[in-house]
Amino acid sequence: MSALTVDHSSASGREWDDLVRVWEETDAPEGCKVEIIEGIVTVAPPPSWEHNDAADEVQRVLYGVIPRDWGIYQNLGLTVPERRGAFVPDLVVIPKKAPRGDRGYSAAGEARLVVEITSRSNANHDRIDKFRAYATAAVPLYLLLDAWHSGKPTATLYGQPKNGMYRVLDTVAYDSELKLPEPFNVTLDTGLLPVA
Repeated sequence: MSALTVDHSSASGREWDDLVRVWEETDAPEGCKVEIIEGIVTVAPPPSWEHNDAADEVQRVLYGVIPRDWGIYQNLGLTVPERRGAFVPDLVVIPKKAPRGDRGYSAAGEARLVVEITSRSNANHDRIDKFRAYATAAVPLYLLLDAWHSGKPTATLYGQPKNGMYRVLDTVAYDSELKLPEPFNVTLDTGLLPVA
C-alpha cells in the first residue's frame, strides 16, 4: 500500500475540501481502492479473489433480507469528516434515497451496515482507524471479517456506537455462525468465507 501525505492540520472547511479534491484526483490503477484514512490519501491494490468471494457470500445473505429500497454497494464512497476519513467499504448497506453530498458521496452515518474485509497489508486500518470512524459516524452495525486475525480468522460484529466507540456484539471463528440483529435478523455461516 502506498500513501500520499496531505497537510491536514484541520479537517474542516477548506482543508477538508482540499483533501477530498486530492482523493478524487488521485490517479490510481484500475481496481485500486483510494481512501482517506486519518487525513492521509491511501491507495490499496485490488482485492484478492478470496476477498471478493467473502464479500459475495455476505452480499448473498443480505439480499434475502433487506427492503427493496435499500442497496448493497461495493464501491460507494462514505465520508466521515470528523475523523478526516473518506472510505470505500467492501460492502455497505444503505437506503437508496440516502442524502448525497454535492460530490455524490454519502455521509457514513446514513449506512445501516458497513462490512470491511481485512487484507494482510492494511488490516489495522479496518481494525482501528475505520472502526473509530464508523463509530464516530454512528453507523449502527460494523462487521469486520478478519482473515488475518492473530491465531485464526474471525468475524466480529460491532454495534451500539457511542462516543466514537463500539460495543462488541459477537465474535466468532470462521467455522461458526454469526447472527446479524434487526433490521437484518439473519445468520451468516462464516464457514463459507474463504481464507487466503
